[in-house]
Amino acid sequence: MKYLVMVQGAQADYEAMTGHGSARYPAWDKTQLKAMFAHMNAISEEVSARGEMVDAQGLAAPSTTRFVTVDAQGEPVVTDGPYAETKEVLAGYWLVDCDSLDRVTEIAAQVARCPVPPGSPDYPVVIRPIDETGPSQD
Repeated sequence: MKYLVMVQGAQADYEAMTGHGSARYPAWDKTQLKAMFAHMNAISEEVSARGEMVDAQGLAAPSTTRFVTVDAQGEPVVTDGPYAETKEVLAGYWLVDCDSLDRVTEIAAQVARCPVPPGSPDYPVVIRPIDETGPSQD
């Protein structure tokens, strides 16, 4: 079964990782940033070695986001950057093909153990099964 393991974050996290912290989002130093990347890369290497990796990516800062909707005439309406009320966003993901929900939960727990500076927000790691057949009314 394929699963999406999602890492959450906020624009302030991206700023903190570049050394620009705030009260709730402490600034990261280079050692902490290297430790975080080493932790995430080790997970990717282990999942790959087990043949479970489909894809994994970190995403660019939310400030680079583009939202596209359509107006009443079907014309695109484009908004750059996250909406002001957006707090948590998808920061990165692993797409894995695992034998069980228990196994993907082990991977998510490894992700959740990622080192962060003291006082950083605690985000859940989200697991979503991939629905390869779509909804059915049968």
